[in-house]
Amino acid sequence: MSKLIFEKSIPNRKGYSLPELTDSEKECNLHIPSKYFATEPPELPEVSELDVVRHFTNLSLENVSLDANFYPLGSCTMKYNPKACERIAAMDGFASLHPLLPQLRGGGMLTQGALEVLHETENLLCEIVGMDAFTLQPMAGAHGELTGIMLIAAYHCDKGNKKTKVLIPDSAHGTNPSSATIGGYKVVTVPSDANGCMDMNAFEESLDESVAAIMLTSPNTLGLFNPDIHTLADKAHAVDALLYYDGANLNAILGKIRPGDLGFDVVHLNLHKTFATPHGGGGPGSGPVGVKESLIPYMPTSIIVKRQDGTFALEYKREKSIGYIAPFYGNFGILLRAYVYILLLGKEGLSRVSENAVINANYIMAKLRDKYDLPYNRSCMHESVFSATRQAKNGVTALDVAKALIDRGFHPPTIYFPLIVKEAMMIEPTETESKEEIDSFIQAMLEIAELAETDSESFHALPKTKSITRLDEKKAVKDKIFSV
Repeated sequence: MSKLIFEKSIPNRKGYSLPELTDSEKECNLHIPSKYFATEPPELPEVSELDVVRHFTNLSLENVSLDANFYPLGSCTMKYNPKACERIAAMDGFASLHPLLPQLRGGGMLTQGALEVLHETENLLCEIVGMDAFTLQPMAGAHGELTGIMLIAAYHCDKGNKKTKVLIPDSAHGTNPSSATIGGYKVVTVPSDANGCMDMNAFEESLDESVAAIMLTSPNTLGLFNPDIHTLADKAHAVDALLYYDGANLNAILGKIRPGDLGFDVVHLNLHKTFATPHGGGGPGSGPVGVKESLIPYMPTSIIVKRQDGTFALEYKREKSIGYIAPFYGNFGILLRAYVYILLLGKEGLSRVSENAVINANYIMAKLRDKYDLPYNRSCMHESVFSATRQAKNGVTALDVAKALIDRGFHPPTIYFPLIVKEAMMIEPTETESKEEIDSFIQAMLEIAELAETDSESFHALPKTKSITRLDEKKAVKDKIFSV
């Protein structure tokens, strides 16, 4: 076992050199109260630069990442981030911008390129999903959901509608009911039918004049497309309820059909899921929200506008706006990556995204359906949801399958979601994985299914190849500690 970085410490060994303080820096120090100065050096390891580089390089190898592993995390769509997009986002003219730079006059030309990128990104997203306007302000998918609910509430309030409820299917992402509740609405859960879609009879029984909106993911979290979506939209609009599109699974229909053409009035997009921007690590995220024309007056400020002279600016005065939901476009680098991605792929390329995603998911489903239970046995879209109930009869749970995959070099799929599937395993290969890589994953899953039949006890110690192995989860919860 390699030594800890502190164990490599040698007194007075240094891996850095710092310049002397300038006169202005020394002057600044004179104005800092002495109580804020350290009296002793920090207790850091004293090591060489090479030791530091090796330390962090070895730590990075402990991470599972898309650059190193197949990452079939269903619904979260962990796909490869093209390096071309990363290079553009790192360009100094974009990366060095400050949010308080002036929009026009003097230093305003420094921001015109960025504002144009934002404006064009809005227009592209409008065309792609069939909306009339977009705001790029939301900083995450859930933030976009809340923004959408706030827009819906503002619409109904302005019309004097007495709306109190939001209908959400039982297969929905957990953020859907959370967003609706924070927005002040009562959540009514609608069950799924035998085909895995919202039960239309239950939907009609729950739909009345008090319903403000219906929140749907299309295709849903089971990877299934609802063939009754037009009928559902018509019935909702008949009582002036708005249809909200959770854009988590847009990559399944990208370039094939637009949510706006299906009858949706509000849509949020997860740029990391559909448009290949970085995902995870705590941010920055992005959840742009698009709306139909009737909701444009309520859009959050600021609004990016193109002036008659061709320059771009941020507009703040909107009488019916829901106001600020973010202080700046602090996620500009994420939006820029999505913009570049859309331009790189073009219309034909975006269409191929959904084609390949759907083919890959159905290929996995066809190869594994004989070894793992398939609760909804029909063609899927971008992801397929299996159940480990067959393996659980031998004492091997979905969690055990996930741990076994780690030892085989794969990130596990999403497990135990959606909640309506017992021992759920949601597998999403995305469009960026090759057949060879998918075949390797399939082979691993088949080997795990065989092992579950012949040696179920061996699963309880997995994974064995990682520095952290199986956690004692009961002890961790009981004693509030992690034990290995």
